Amino acid sequence: MTNAPSSSDLPVHARERLAAMRGKDEAHRLFTSDLTVNEFLLVKEAGFDPVGMVVGCSMYHIGFQWAGVNQNMEMTVLSQAMYHARELAMSRMEAEADALGADGIVGVRLTAKHMEWEPNLAEFVAIGTAVRARDHDISYRTLDNKPFTSDLSGQDFWTLLRAGYRPVGMVMGNCVYHVAYQGIGQWFKNMGKNVEMTNFTQGLYDARELAMERMQAEATHLKAEGIVGVQLHEGRYSWSSHVIEFFTVGTAVIPIRADHHIPTPHLMLSVND
Repeated sequence: MTNAPSSSDLPVHARERLAAMRGKDEAHRLFTSDLTVNEFLLVKEAGFDPVGMVVGCSMYHIGFQWAGVNQNMEMTVLSQAMYHARELAMSRMEAEADALGADGIVGVRLTAKHMEWEPNLAEFVAIGTAVRARDHDISYRTLDNKPFTSDLSGQDFWTLLRAGYRPVGMVMGNCVYHVAYQGIGQWFKNMGKNVEMTNFTQGLYDARELAMERMQAEATHLKAEGIVGVQLHEGRYSWSSHVIEFFTVGTAVIPIRADHHIPTPHLMLSVND
């Protein structure tokens, strides 16, 4: 694992763009944001000011690994590559937020796209809106003094803060797994029958559990109380039909204070078409 990128490691044009948004002596500050209007207003109402849209990316060459045809096993080379590439993209996004003096990043989107012209090459991109808290009595930065990250929407971010919780970091876990092929004898034995394919079930179950376990380990490192908004994605990319990745991501949270009170929910009717 390489050291986390800093603002000095960013491309020249990224540094120029961020400097222009900060303005001279932070006067005439300009912000950009991928928040919707509703999200923007709720983030402002929650006590945060958007300071800029931040981006991080990593173009990564994915290695190769053999697996036994009849063996359920994690493809550790591929798991590590997919995780490291995402981590690089996230770190560069955080470095941009740091350069803007942000306390955190909301609405983070983390995507992976394999290139058609090179099956083993993939681009990983992290995008979000950097925000700064107006209340300086609470530090919203992480234990490592980095901006917090969160994939919550502006509405969910506002609701979370109003309930007395705050995000401490976007946590993730993954597992690339090879699922054993069905033997000829098993195929003939099961033909025409309703029967569970236990080797497939166990393989996919194990892969999901490994991804979830790694996400929880990241939250434990951040000393979080829990993880909200968890999503579990399944992807095959350009690998063989029996190699699959499970990727899980969510926002780790902690209470802002021990005596926080969760407001009573109210019924609201949408007037949208």
